[in-house]
Amino acid sequence: MTTEVKVPTLGESVTEATVGELLKNVGDAVAVDEPIISLETDKVAVEAPSPVAGVIKEFKVGVGDTVEVDAVIAVIEEGAAPAKSSGEDAPKAAAPDAGVEKAAPAQAKEASASADASQTLSPAVRRAVLEHGVDPSTIKGTGKDGRLTKEDVIAAAEAKKSGGGASAPAASSAPASDGGERREERVKMTRMRQTIAKRLKGAQDNAALLTTFNDVDMSAVIEARNKYKDLFAKKHDIRLGFMGFFAKAACLALKDVPAVNAYIEGDEIVYHDYVDISVAVSAPNGLVVPVIRDAQDKGFARIEKDIADFGKRAKDGTLTMDDMKGGTFTISNGGVFGSLMSTPIINPPQSAVLGLHRIEDRPVVVNGEIVIRPMMYIALSYDHRLIDGREAVTALKIIKEAIEDPTRMLIDL
Repeated sequence: MTTEVKVPTLGESVTEATVGELLKNVGDAVAVDEPIISLETDKVAVEAPSPVAGVIKEFKVGVGDTVEVDAVIAVIEEGAAPAKSSGEDAPKAAAPDAGVEKAAPAQAKEASASADASQTLSPAVRRAVLEHGVDPSTIKGTGKDGRLTKEDVIAAAEAKKSGGGASAPAASSAPASDGGERREERVKMTRMRQTIAKRLKGAQDNAALLTTFNDVDMSAVIEARNKYKDLFAKKHDIRLGFMGFFAKAACLALKDVPAVNAYIEGDEIVYHDYVDISVAVSAPNGLVVPVIRDAQDKGFARIEKDIADFGKRAKDGTLTMDDMKGGTFTISNGGVFGSLMSTPIINPPQSAVLGLHRIEDRPVVVNGEIVIRPMMYIALSYDHRLIDGREAVTALKIIKEAIEDPTRMLIDL
């Protein structure tokens, strides 16, 4: 008896998705509710599970195909024994690298050191393997169900450069010498990347974007973290980070300057008496912005736990559409990647975004003397159609003062 696997419900107002990865091969045995295909929507990756236990008889789709809700994507033979070789008889439409130009022979050899491992590589991971010249079969995956992520490949490549870690094939990935073969690769943009591109370009086209900057002395926050981090972790079972401080400081600023927490809808301005903070989180397929709801009512521990949970689920690909719905203000921390300064783009329909950057020791003048302090540049990009310069500067100044004197967050100043 055969059973069809269909595209599950993807979320409110979402009717289609793109096949991002085939998690199994034709002939593989699957258990009930075991994921067999990863589907990419505008915002999240959704896994389609097998409704029965059995063996995969056929895939109706391949990587890169667009599918609608309730469409048949695979056929399961219930109770059948797995084939001796999983993948030899798989149809071409189900190949993991469908939609990607075929690699040159030398590259293909590098990426196929382990046939079984290469069968489950996503396009992004396969591309990273080719670029860095590592053997995927020697790398331990940290993704869902032990699958390789792009970050795993990059980490293995760095370990290889430093003299340890995964071994690599003999073929070199160094740039071709004069007269040697030069290669290009075309990879179709994921649905999520296409949506990110449209939204960010739309923000530039529709909003009057402007950015104001300030710098913050992080001494007080660093001192507070060093003093209480062990007690905080012991009591709340979570690390005390910087984002909790900036989230609470932002709540103070948005309370005093409500336009920064509002947005334009048609010819109306929508104000909010609550603060739902979208936190920019890096995921394998792109940047996502899950929402900390009612941040104005949450303490540091709850905010830090929410952020940690978002980061873990973004890496695992288990964030849902509901996690990212709404949001009245965004915080983006480019400092974790080493950014010194940037002009972040607002997250429509929101009207403002706070950009955080790396902390570095710099000479500053305090009470007439030059001293070395841990400083961070902060930026507030805003929609000038709604927010005046005075309001933007005031909001950023409130955040600066709260971070430099955290007591203000406790007594609501």
